[in-house]
Formats: sequence, structure tokens, C-alpha cells
Amino acid sequence: MADGDDPAAKNARTALGDGAAATRLRAAILALARHRGPDSSICPSDASRAVGGEDWRELNAKSRSIAVDLARAGEVEITQRGDAVDPDQPLRGPIRIRMRPRD
Repeated sequence: MADGDDPAAKNARTALGDGAAATRLRAAILALARHRGPDSSICPSDASRAVGGEDWRELNAKSRSIAVDLARAGEVEITQRGDAVDPDQPLRGPIRIRMRPRD
């Protein structure tokens, strides 16, 4: 996934790099979501695992927060039970992240 010059590859390289955890989590979320496309989704923990190695659980709350920020910026959608939810409303329970469908 990190090969090439497309946005997902660039994000994957950033996620696997040595930068700040928040920067790497953001990049991992975007890379994984782009790789899956708008018809599938990822869990915030997928990004945490990609960035955190054995300490991935410590990154789950930050990963979820970054996903919400990305949704507010219109870069991804947050879903619960398969339906897109408003990222400005309180989110309780598991969430998934997917790319926004193209019109």
C-alpha cells in the first residue's frame, strides 16, 4: 500500500514513519480508509495497530478523536451500525470510518 505516488501510498508512508503519533494516526486512518474505499470501513483500532505496535491500545482514544476531526473536515464519514452519523453529536459505542462516497 505504501508504493506509488497516490494519496493512500503517501499516507501509508507517513503512518509508517517516525513522526508524531497524532500525525501518523491521521495518515494511517486516511491510508486504510482510502485502501478500503467508500463501500467498506475500518475501525479506529486498525490505525492504532498500524502505528502503535504492541502499545496500540494506548492510541485508541486518540485514533477515535482524530477520526471525528477528519469527519468534521469532510474527509471521511463516521458510521455506526452501517449508517453515517453526525460527528458533532455524542458518539457512544463502536464506530467505523469510511471514505465519503463520491457523487
